[in-house]
Amino acid sequence: MNVTDGGEQGVRFVPGPDGRRSSLGAGRAILAAALEAADPGAARALREEPAWRTAYPRHIRALVRAGLEDADAATRMASAGLRAASDRLEFMRAGSVLPLAAAIEKPAAMPDTLAIRGRGDARPAPWRLPWGGRHLEGTELADRIDAWEAAGIVEPGHAAALRRVAAHPEWLDLSDRHVVMLGAAAEAGPLAWLARWRANIVAVEPRRAEVWKRMAATVEAGNGRLLAPLLPGARDLGQAGADLLSDTPEVAAWAAAFPEPLAVLALAYLDGERHVRVVAAMNAVIDQVVRVRPDACPAFLATSTDAFAVPEPVAARARQGHADRDGARRLGQGLLRALSAGRLFAPHYAGPADGPRAIADCLVIQQGPNYALAKRMQQWQALGLRAAGRRVSFNVTPSTTTRSVVKNPALAAAFRGAGAFGIEVFRPETTNAITAALLVHDLRSEHAVGNPARPLDHPLDLLAAQAGHGGLWRLPYLPRSVLPLAAALGFLRR
Repeated sequence: MNVTDGGEQGVRFVPGPDGRRSSLGAGRAILAAALEAADPGAARALREEPAWRTAYPRHIRALVRAGLEDADAATRMASAGLRAASDRLEFMRAGSVLPLAAAIEKPAAMPDTLAIRGRGDARPAPWRLPWGGRHLEGTELADRIDAWEAAGIVEPGHAAALRRVAAHPEWLDLSDRHVVMLGAAAEAGPLAWLARWRANIVAVEPRRAEVWKRMAATVEAGNGRLLAPLLPGARDLGQAGADLLSDTPEVAAWAAAFPEPLAVLALAYLDGERHVRVVAAMNAVIDQVVRVRPDACPAFLATSTDAFAVPEPVAARARQGHADRDGARRLGQGLLRALSAGRLFAPHYAGPADGPRAIADCLVIQQGPNYALAKRMQQWQALGLRAAGRRVSFNVTPSTTTRSVVKNPALAAAFRGAGAFGIEVFRPETTNAITAALLVHDLRSEHAVGNPARPLDHPLDLLAAQAGHGGLWRLPYLPRSVLPLAAALGFLRR
């Protein structure tokens, strides 16, 4: 998407030589700068790509591959990519333009805080997993986690983290924590659970009275505390809120004013090029918070529809699934593959193993290069902070039937048909419970992969070790090569 000036306030792209604020041009430049730090030839190929909108996945794969081949390159590319993003984003207010990194240090005013306390049972609620119309606990919960791990729906580190939370109910009392939620009302986020676990929820959402009233009702029904920003002139809940894009410096100053132990959870999502801008804003807020509060724990929820370096046994299982197809299936899929010029039923992991890790390419073309860039920028920040010795929480979440996803008819249909390929698509209430549990785990457990005291064999293991991907990584076929067939099945099932 190309964005014209339009006098837009807040975080925006720096104009190019033609005066236009092109998200695609900026995105390519940012990704190329990251790749240049490890593979100049691949960076040149990225810059010269003539079909960027549809061919960007091969260049995202090149980024992952370059990081795999040289462990130090993963953090070098992260730093280079974030520097390039900083160079291509600025902040405008009242006709004055500053680099985003400079603007973040100059808030116009410190927001006041409105506090709303929960009125429910003072005891932290037990963690139960909503799944299949039931709330699982005890043996049923353990069996479900075991089944997910055995089926390859989640990684072993993900299953182990959930088991630890189930075994440590004392971890759930978050009265000692302030949790900054950037995009607190996110449908897949953990607000409802934190509100029942006595957390101090520092909520950031724009001024939308109906959203704030809904969040307040959730907190009042629990035992937590909702802390809402009041910008100058705002007096009550109906006027609460701050916009991550236009009030970025104020959000950063307000969030950094809360005491440690502090967590900062990046949840906000916006469509198209605005997703890149809101991720840049969240990254800037997190950078400011960790400067002021060195022990703050940044937290990120990643998408499973991305590209990751995964352990070779994951790829081996997918290859075995491809090799084990019966004759009729081979024949039918081979015919469809030929008729589609190779677009259907492509193998997920082509070729034999060539190291301890492989690349799971789960990128979905329909989500677009802006989405891929935004999620990459969050990966880079997590890698950089972990390399600098900070505790971080980074977890891949499975495909979930949130409104922001299923409003795309093709993706909604693909989700309905995904089960035919062994993919589990989660309902929001299940993902809510999982993200809440993983956040608690990453804040409390010494075994958390984001704990800097825990050595990693490779920096990229941070991104994959605790993943819950719904089975995408072990799919025998490149996910986007069967997405049209899943969608066709989904349209029939509707």
